Amino acid sequence: MFSSCYKMKPSVVSTLSFSLFFLSQFLLSLSERCNPDDKKALLEIKRGLGNPYDLITWDPKTDCCTDWVKATLSCDEKTNRVTVLNLFQINSPGHLSPAVGDLSYLQTLDINNVRNLSGPIPPTIAKLLKLTFLRISQTNISGPVPEFLTHLKNITYINLSYNNLVGTIPPSLSQLPNLEFLRLDRNKVTGTIPESLSNLAPKLTYLYLGHNQLTGIVPNSFAGWSFDTIDLSRNMLEGDISFLFGKDKTTFEMLLDHNKFNFDFSKLTFGNRLARLDLNHNKIYGSLPTILTKQSWQLFNVSYNSLCGKIPQGGSMQRFDQYSYFHNKCLCDAPLPPCK
Repeated sequence: MFSSCYKMKPSVVSTLSFSLFFLSQFLLSLSERCNPDDKKALLEIKRGLGNPYDLITWDPKTDCCTDWVKATLSCDEKTNRVTVLNLFQINSPGHLSPAVGDLSYLQTLDINNVRNLSGPIPPTIAKLLKLTFLRISQTNISGPVPEFLTHLKNITYINLSYNNLVGTIPPSLSQLPNLEFLRLDRNKVTGTIPESLSNLAPKLTYLYLGHNQLTGIVPNSFAGWSFDTIDLSRNMLEGDISFLFGKDKTTFEMLLDHNKFNFDFSKLTFGNRLARLDLNHNKIYGSLPTILTKQSWQLFNVSYNSLCGKIPQGGSMQRFDQYSYFHNKCLCDAPLPPCK
């Protein structure tokens, strides 16, 4: 008869524990939604970011689709593939791993306010053929504006603002047939605005190129193009841009300040939607036409130019103080001193 205190041999215990461990791992693999290729790529991305505490839930022993913080990623209910990756306000220094290109079902890549993220944008992003939304903003990313973005034929939104990107704007961006929104502002981009960008009209209605080091003229091919917002501010652009205006235009906001634009303001006409116009610090001459009073201005600034004559009275023109009009050749009347 066996004793009730019978103990199994250590070797048997060890074998049993080993078997139970593999059984549990096998059962986990059967129940886990997260695709193993996606999990591997995500863990590489975490390592590249310096294994930040913000991604503490990214545990290789848990399911990325169900157990990792939902604010950072989403999985498709049918395919169980990662379709959204969000990385916000991570403080640890790191880089964006090339493994991001292995998330082959990714539709949204959103990296914002990751101040210590450095290095170039990895070329493997060109593999993300399902991508529709790309934001890498407010980082220390450097290198050129990537030409390989032209592989992303489904992309509708690109925001690479507030980085340290250099070089020129790739003319090949004009080959993105679905692009509606493009931000390259607040970088160190040089050169001219490519003529080919006009091929993106009329679908692209948000164009932000401000706060760079762009030179030359705005292409005349932009003449027939309306925007919701066009931002060319704080560059070294020059020439006549009166063709950006017109009574048939549906543009809402034009930020054109701090350049060397030179044209006769008195000959302009304005579309009904135009409500925000900043032209300060240019070389604009002529007078302010009375049709300005018909616009519902939310922003209007023509200071530091060579304008002359009476400021039209009425409408929204006097809601702005003198700082919207001063430092011109001879503008007068409210909110400036009366005309002599």
